[in-house]
Amino acid sequence: MAVTIKDIARLANVSHTTVSRALNNSPLINDKTKNRIKQMADELNYTPNVNAKGLVTLRSYNIGLFFSTLSTGTSANFFYDVVRGVNMVIKDQYNLVVKSIDEFESNYNRISARQYDGIIVMSQTRADRVLIEHAISVGIPVVLLNRAAGDLNVGNILSDDLKGAYQLVDYILNCGHRQVGIIEGREGFQSTIQRKNGYIEALKDHGIEPNPELCIQGRYDVGSGYEAMRQLLKGKIRPSAVFCSNDDMAVGAIKAVIEADLQVPQDISIAGFDDNVFAAYLSPELTTVKRPIELISREGAAMIMRMIDHKLKSGKEHAKIPIEHITIESELVIRKSIAIFTPITATRKVGE
Repeated sequence: MAVTIKDIARLANVSHTTVSRALNNSPLINDKTKNRIKQMADELNYTPNVNAKGLVTLRSYNIGLFFSTLSTGTSANFFYDVVRGVNMVIKDQYNLVVKSIDEFESNYNRISARQYDGIIVMSQTRADRVLIEHAISVGIPVVLLNRAAGDLNVGNILSDDLKGAYQLVDYILNCGHRQVGIIEGREGFQSTIQRKNGYIEALKDHGIEPNPELCIQGRYDVGSGYEAMRQLLKGKIRPSAVFCSNDDMAVGAIKAVIEADLQVPQDISIAGFDDNVFAAYLSPELTTVKRPIELISREGAAMIMRMIDHKLKSGKEHAKIPIEHITIESELVIRKSIAIFTPITATRKVGE
């Protein structure tokens, strides 16, 4: 049975109110008593009941983790990395409530400061803006992950997808490839747009005009990568390399290549994006871009907790909260899925 505040109070020979105040660092309790009670709580492996605590403090002790959508476009690996990253930081200090924004059907009245102390939005599209503006209007601190915040008054952490895609395609071109295709992500997602823009910029910097016949829309899932690769193989121009906008689609693309009695990378080279856990264990090992989504999620959780603490210290429902914007660099990970036809020169950086 879990240890309660009343158990600690009985053993310490004090009231349960004193225990509660001591564990919450109340200035009404002297340091000697406070330290004694905290030591007893540690020895008894006491874990606070955040739901009960919320009834006393009028806080929910909930942090919302909102995805643009969970039904399509959010892979299992991506979802797992995000949730794990946030949970590593909040631990038992908050309940984590995971939601899909599209389930609200534009009715955000259920979202209030009594339900959420803070909200992290793992955003894929600017359509999330209405929810974010609602959360701000009711006094909920918000951290936006995965896309630029623009004029929104929220914390912001993102990776530079355009730069990562540029570096990957630049590497492929420096390996001697000229017919480079792309399997795009889900239509309308900001990550899809940024990664395609990086692809296009790299081609143009090498004097190659993008060919619409080599650009196929995917949905960020394995099945769409498979179907898109089959479509590319049926086209008039067969690419020598294909940049898949995430690793899941690269898996599907590799399957389609093998089914066509072709080899990776000898016949068609395949690259991905994200560096999911399985990328290094494919055959051949996948060349990709490491986007540290777990790190981004950890930083997002730490940021929302700082924002919540600042609001609590101010004592104001609509406190002005310091806003942080952080960009985390992506990293090109070179493995064995890209055939090298020419000696590799140093890759150019965006803007050079």
